[in-house]
Amino acid sequence: MDQVDGVVIGAGVVGLAVARALCLAQPGAQWLILEQAGAIGTGTSSRNSEVIHAGIYYPQGSRKARWCVQGRDMLYAYAAERGVPHRRCGKLMVATDEGQIPGLLALRDKAHANGVTDVVLISADQARTMEPALSCVAALHSPSTGIVDSHAFMLSLQGDFENAGGTVVCHVQVVSAHVHPQGWVLHMADGTELLTRQMVNSAGLSAPALARQCQGLDAAQVPTAFFAKGNYFTLGMRAPFSRLIYPVPEAAGLGVHLTLDMGGQAKFGPDVQWVDDPEDLVVSRDHEAAFYQAVRAYWPDLPDGALQPGYAGIRPKISGPGQAAADFVLQGPSDHGLPGLANLFGIESPGLTSSLAIAQAVVHSTLVGQV
Repeated sequence: MDQVDGVVIGAGVVGLAVARALCLAQPGAQWLILEQAGAIGTGTSSRNSEVIHAGIYYPQGSRKARWCVQGRDMLYAYAAERGVPHRRCGKLMVATDEGQIPGLLALRDKAHANGVTDVVLISADQARTMEPALSCVAALHSPSTGIVDSHAFMLSLQGDFENAGGTVVCHVQVVSAHVHPQGWVLHMADGTELLTRQMVNSAGLSAPALARQCQGLDAAQVPTAFFAKGNYFTLGMRAPFSRLIYPVPEAAGLGVHLTLDMGGQAKFGPDVQWVDDPEDLVVSRDHEAAFYQAVRAYWPDLPDGALQPGYAGIRPKISGPGQAAADFVLQGPSDHGLPGLANLFGIESPGLTSSLAIAQAVVHSTLVGQV
């Protein structure tokens, strides 16, 4: 049976960031990333809005709040250093009727509590001066929100990992693991086995299911997985906006917002559709009318026929319909009592923004034993 020093399961943006950090922290150690797909970043990491979040929406003191703010600064610095395409374009969060203004004020206060003190309330006239096509009664301006080429970021993380001696292995599905005197034995779908001293479960949508197949891990430590599909529609014309436009958040998401890619192309989404199948990625035109209605609340001049079905992603949630949004979960040895194992659960938005900060926390959890 082959043996390595460490394995990260899952080559999404968080898995890549974690593996890079662990490999750099242990010079000379042999680390692998095992990915069941044929390439890196083909799951949730390639099906999101590619937004660098400022850290506005999350409860004060939560991991989402702390790691988003920390990760945002780390991501901007990393992207600038490595030439990863990104832009600090800013965003406007808009109230489209007077009844939503208290929601904006609450968001501002939450942002300030998280240390994001550059978020300010502006009037409708100020917002329209910035974005003349916008319709609102008031807005919050977040100048530190931005966008990033997520695939270029992941390729850069992969390059760092491989330059530090790590290896990415695709087309490998880990189905279970059991404790061994020297660490963990991983069992693959093809029947092969691998012995590793350290294992990080960063399998995203599959992380809870994989954790349940880790012998010795208390089932009570594993949260239930819920799948919240987010549909996106693309805009078949040049958008008259230079910033991201967000409505007041919904219960399970941030509302159907306008985001831009590095080429200036606009997309709208994601909505929230609870599904049972994480492979349900078809964007149905049944959602089209709801998208037009949501977008026209803040862009009334959106032309008929301008929206086209784009793509969908699945949020790896660990809180279900009607439940309060769960925080990020990082379980290290101090949580479950099993040496060499770290589990990441519920790494939804702002996971991309937080990825480098999450990686730093995993290094501390895995090597020091506490989060």
